Amino acid sequence: MRLLPLLAALAAIGTQAQTPDNLVTEGVPPITPELRADVGRYLEFRAASFQSWQPVRREMLITTRFGDTPQLHLVKMPGGARKQLTFLPEPVGGGAFQPKKGDYIVFGQDVGGGEFFQLYRYDLSDGKTTLLTDGKSRNTGARFSWSGKSLAYSSTKRNGKDTDIYVMDPLQPDKARLVFEVSTPGWQVTDWSHDDSRLLLIEYISINETYLHVLDIKTGKAELITPKTDDKIAYSDAKFAPDGKSFYVLSDKGSEFQRLVRFDPLTKLENVLTADIARDIDDMAISSNGELIAIVINEDGAGVLRVLDAKTGKERRSPNLPLGIVSGLHFHENNRDLAFNVSSARAPADVYSLDVKSGKVERWTESETGGLNADSFPEPEMFKVNSFDGTPISAFIYRPDTGKFPGRRPVIISIHGGPESQARPGFQARNNYYVNELGIAIIYPNVRGSAGYGKTFLTRDNGFKREDSVSDIGAIIKWVKQDQLLDFDRIAVMGGSYGGYMVLASMMHYPHVRCGIDVVGISNFLTFLKNTQDYRRDLRRVEYGDERDEKMREFLEKISPATNADKIKKPLFVVQGKNDPRVPLSESEQMVKNIRDRGGKVWYLMAKDEGHGFGKKKNADYQFLASILFLKENLLN
Repeated sequence: MRLLPLLAALAAIGTQAQTPDNLVTEGVPPITPELRADVGRYLEFRAASFQSWQPVRREMLITTRFGDTPQLHLVKMPGGARKQLTFLPEPVGGGAFQPKKGDYIVFGQDVGGGEFFQLYRYDLSDGKTTLLTDGKSRNTGARFSWSGKSLAYSSTKRNGKDTDIYVMDPLQPDKARLVFEVSTPGWQVTDWSHDDSRLLLIEYISINETYLHVLDIKTGKAELITPKTDDKIAYSDAKFAPDGKSFYVLSDKGSEFQRLVRFDPLTKLENVLTADIARDIDDMAISSNGELIAIVINEDGAGVLRVLDAKTGKERRSPNLPLGIVSGLHFHENNRDLAFNVSSARAPADVYSLDVKSGKVERWTESETGGLNADSFPEPEMFKVNSFDGTPISAFIYRPDTGKFPGRRPVIISIHGGPESQARPGFQARNNYYVNELGIAIIYPNVRGSAGYGKTFLTRDNGFKREDSVSDIGAIIKWVKQDQLLDFDRIAVMGGSYGGYMVLASMMHYPHVRCGIDVVGISNFLTFLKNTQDYRRDLRRVEYGDERDEKMREFLEKISPATNADKIKKPLFVVQGKNDPRVPLSESEQMVKNIRDRGGKVWYLMAKDEGHGFGKKKNADYQFLASILFLKENLLN
């Protein structure tokens, strides 16, 4: 009988789960086993993402997560087993088979979310992994040449800031050579010519202004092929045509939207292949024989896949896919199989292929949904409102079941980052718990500055217009008040990165909001621009404003949440990664301190092994469980 008191004591201890050693928490209550058990199924969603076709066989490389982090897997047939190749503690950021033979894979990975990505070679013969880069600099955008003998990539190796262009043979990484030295941080390789002699380079100034260059690898001479004019033009996703004389590119020249264009740099002739589509083209892929082009059309956030004749632009195929997001287009060397990812409200991202000759669509992966019936998850509704100045903005809302949750329901307004991103009708993953189990409606707005609505809309929050986007949240709040199914007195705001700034700014301007969750958010634009990584600073000045200008500096200081901490009087939950290179740790620390110094209530969560958001499952799980506790206490009660 003496065993019973001991068991009772052990049970009492077990009611409070320990916080992992890599997490620092302040003000966060213990996560109980009961809560973890209740939420458990919503923590076990998986997703898959296409990375590369095996060049000889009809097999593909994907990333998915079986343990704590996404890793590389091989899938040999539609619906086949996912054979894990890498078993590393950090997430693997994509990979590609060596073309022609496919003897090895090159992949990228950082440490602790710091985004100083290194390139590695994985040999399929023995599973050995070899570091290809210096282990210190930031190396991105690796692309194989068509022969598979060379790899081109951007690197900050020279000075830690500028993204110079390097070329290496992955079998002899010690002989990597600098082929083009630049003086700005926005350069990347977008394609090789089919004879391996030239590179197409994109010089990124801002989302509204980019330039294309062709680099001769032997001479090191780069030619600007899209002249600079008074009109800012954005080019993206440029690819050589097989003849090497022209190329295809997405461009908003002469249009509000990104269109598919075939461009001849010698004659300067531009043939717009999608002139009849008044929407952004988000993605494209060209078959290696140059006969077909696959595109994704952004229709109010949803992705529509089309396959076109490369010469005429006429449609060849239009597969029937669920309403959602389509991405990752890539043709196999056989010129017949097109791979892509699909995510929808009722299905996590999975990998599919389209036979462009027969029209057959095949599903290669079927990611798990924690045992939950995804068919019961709510579909999004889109609504539009006019903001304070008449600017139309749109949003998606996911509503709880009115039979299970009658009456007016509390609301989360979840604000995307970027700011040049877009809320889209994809899979909600763990956020389905808020809707299905807590009865909270979630609204995802696309405020001014969001992508997908034309290049003018993209610029409407730049510089001195920064707070106009915050006023758009005010328009969403007014819409909530008019909806008979929503509770105007129970509104929370949530967002990450720039969305984190929007959370703080919304709490400054709309004290009616009950609480907020700020994830890696900007709290002071001046300290943010000072402390963000060198390779990002000039790129961010174009969007937020140049703090070296006195008037802009005064404006940024005036609107920064850290300056206005006394106006935030409602509970706040701040989440941060210690190694964040974009929005440094200091942004969250100073916000927490400023609010607490004024007697405000803040929960704080910091992960020592994360960067710009939590990429490891155990950390993301804890963050979500803590967020549930925060919302139960401050929104639902």
